[in-house]
Amino acid sequence: MGLTDRELFETYRKDIYLLCYYMLQHVSDAEDICQETFVKAFQIDRCTIEKMKPWLIRIAVNLCKNQLERSKRGKLKELKLFLLQTMHLSEPAETVFERIEGDRQLERWLQALPVKIRAVMTLRYINDLPLAEVAEVLDIPLGTVKSRLNKGLQLAKKHLNTETKMVMKGGECLE
Repeated sequence: MGLTDRELFETYRKDIYLLCYYMLQHVSDAEDICQETFVKAFQIDRCTIEKMKPWLIRIAVNLCKNQLERSKRGKLKELKLFLLQTMHLSEPAETVFERIEGDRQLERWLQALPVKIRAVMTLRYINDLPLAEVAEVLDIPLGTVKSRLNKGLQLAKKHLNTETKMVMKGGECLE
């Protein structure tokens, strides 16, 4: 006998929310996508679903990817508008951009990763899924999971090295 909608929600809501949060890095977006995941799951006949958690995670990952794409398109529009507006200011756009970038804190390394790599890293290290289950959830070969994990770790190391160099340069400038 399968789980009722309420049992399904109560059993997996925390895992799905955490996945969404780490993928999207935004509380309200994570809540929305988590809710949308369960709404989709409730609308489908689950009798043929053998493993609920990977199935739910697959739905959530796909919804997160869609949300990230929508967000990316919106940010590109905002950046374009910003750059067009700064061209009319007396200060050069490059100077304004450098000043704004200098004011921002570095985002967590996970946010810097490409979506495909972020999905694998999140499922493996945040959701603590075994590699085979990550492959099943994302519907990709195990070798691809391993290569994306490796690439993610390399990118994280590179990001941290860059951050360290920036901090060191900042320290040298102050001396």
